[in-house]
Amino acid sequence: MKIEEKKQIVEDLHERFSKSSLVILTDFKGLDVAAVSDLRRKLTQAGVEYKVAKNTLMARASEDTPIAVLKDLFQGPGAVAISYQDPVTPAKILTKFADDSKKLEIRAAVLNGKLIDLNGVKALAALPSREALLGQLLSVMVAVPTSVVRVLAEVPRSLLNVLNAVKEQKEAAETPAAA
Repeated sequence: MKIEEKKQIVEDLHERFSKSSLVILTDFKGLDVAAVSDLRRKLTQAGVEYKVAKNTLMARASEDTPIAVLKDLFQGPGAVAISYQDPVTPAKILTKFADDSKKLEIRAAVLNGKLIDLNGVKALAALPSREALLGQLLSVMVAVPTSVVRVLAEVPRSLLNVLNAVKEQKEAAETPAAA
C-alpha cells in the first residue's frame, strides 16, 4: 500500500472517529467472507459503518480523538463498528451476531469518549432502542399534564356533587313538611 493511500485511510478514519458517538472494536478472526458480509449488511441497514484497516493505521487515526483510549487494543485482526447517533442498535447487532457465530469477539468500545468493556457493551445492548426510549419518555410527559387536568377537573365536580346533595336534602326536608 502506498504512503498516500495510508494517509488517506488515516484521515478518513480520524474524521469518522471524531464524529462518532460509539465505536466498538471487534476481532473477526475465523469469520468467512459471507459472515462478514452479512454482518456488514446488518450494520449498514442500521446506519452503522464497519471498517477494517491495519492496526497501525487505526491507532494513528485514533490520535486526538475520543477513541484514543482504544489505542492499546488495536492488535490482531480487528475491525471497528462506528455509530454516529444511536449507540444501542450497533451494540444489539454485534452482541447478537457474536452470540450466534461464536467467532466474532467484541473486545471493547468507546461511548462518548468513555472506554467500556464487553460487559458494558452487553448492558448497552440490553437497553431498549432509541425509539422505545423516546416513546416511554413521551408517555411520561403526557401522563403528568393529564393527571393535573384530572385533578383540576375533580374540584368543580366534587363541589357540584356537594351542592346537589345539599339540594336533595333540602328537597327531602321540605317534602314531608308540605304533606
